[in-house]
Amino acid sequence: MSVVKPNETSTSWKSSKREAAVQLYLSSIEGAEPDLVGARVADLPLSLNIVPVTDWIDPEEISKALVAIVQVDPDNAASIKRFQKLAQLVSTPLIAGVYEPPLALVRSLVRSGAHDVIPLPASLEEIESSLALLKQELAKRQSVAAASTGKLVSVIKGVGGVGATALLSQLAIRYAQSEGQQNREACLIDLDLQFGDVAFQLGLRPKFSLMDLLEAGSRLDGELLRATCTEHPSGLKVIAAPGDMMPIEGMPTDHLLRIIELARREFDTVFVDLPTNWTNWSLSVVAQSDLALLVTELTVAGVNRSKRQLTLLDSQDLSNVEVRVVINRFEKAMARTVRPADVREALGRDVAYTVANDFALMRSAIDRGVPIDELKRKSALGKDLDALNAGVAAALELER
Repeated sequence: MSVVKPNETSTSWKSSKREAAVQLYLSSIEGAEPDLVGARVADLPLSLNIVPVTDWIDPEEISKALVAIVQVDPDNAASIKRFQKLAQLVSTPLIAGVYEPPLALVRSLVRSGAHDVIPLPASLEEIESSLALLKQELAKRQSVAAASTGKLVSVIKGVGGVGATALLSQLAIRYAQSEGQQNREACLIDLDLQFGDVAFQLGLRPKFSLMDLLEAGSRLDGELLRATCTEHPSGLKVIAAPGDMMPIEGMPTDHLLRIIELARREFDTVFVDLPTNWTNWSLSVVAQSDLALLVTELTVAGVNRSKRQLTLLDSQDLSNVEVRVVINRFEKAMARTVRPADVREALGRDVAYTVANDFALMRSAIDRGVPIDELKRKSALGKDLDALNAGVAAALELER
């Protein structure tokens, strides 16, 4: 287990959302602009941010606004480029604010993605008039923001090689079948950027992957997300890991959280398979989760590493996230070496679920890309997966 940026604190990732508002980014305030502080426009709160015209603005902050108005300096190429780059990265409607904007620049900004260009110094009347052009878009975004979201379940690997991905893959197809009977949908996102093989283990040949969503920029929406999914016969929707390896620290946190947010709007339950190594974006995913499954093994090393995982989550103020311990490849003989009481003392919690060790059956299912029930109708492994399936649904307070 490792953290890519260990010196960063919990402020490096986001666990809660800023109130949806109109965000105004200016380098300074002039004229009547002080009146904008704490004001409301189009019955929406207006938040003023003082940012130099060339300083980078976090796209994650913009993505949580209903509209963002960003100052552009017509004589500064870096300022213009900043706006163009933001327009590529966010789906939030962007309005450019410019002092005496030349017509050529207005056309250029609109082509780059600006919904409108308003003159500076900004006034409530100008902003109100510009927002009137976005009335339908704003109503849609407010409706989506108010809509209920699906449940998010993160799977944490307590130790590498414990079989967490195989366990999740088999669990997810069982879960999707159960949910389908209730007219609900489940999705599995493979976030193991370097070694993710959920699609392979399920016998799928995806045409698209997570990389297509990462490259979508401002085009990302629910329709595109669904089109990127590969459907398993069980009904499970799968977003496969990128075909080529990529640095795990290279994942843009704001865009990833946008993908997960959209997935939660489209599906009733979203499972995510996290990489073994921690990054700030994976911490952000856990922070958003309704439930986390910590998959480990009943060995001294497995318990010790799981303890370190839990300690890390506590150190990042994530102790409020419900984490349930799953012992994979469990054999009763193991309890003679590591007793349940030892686990409870070490981890500060009981083992929630155990999954029987049937390596041959699981390996055969992976090699053939099929559910284990197709190979063996009744098994201890299948029985434990059923119990885990029911337990996850109960933890998420879902009626079946």
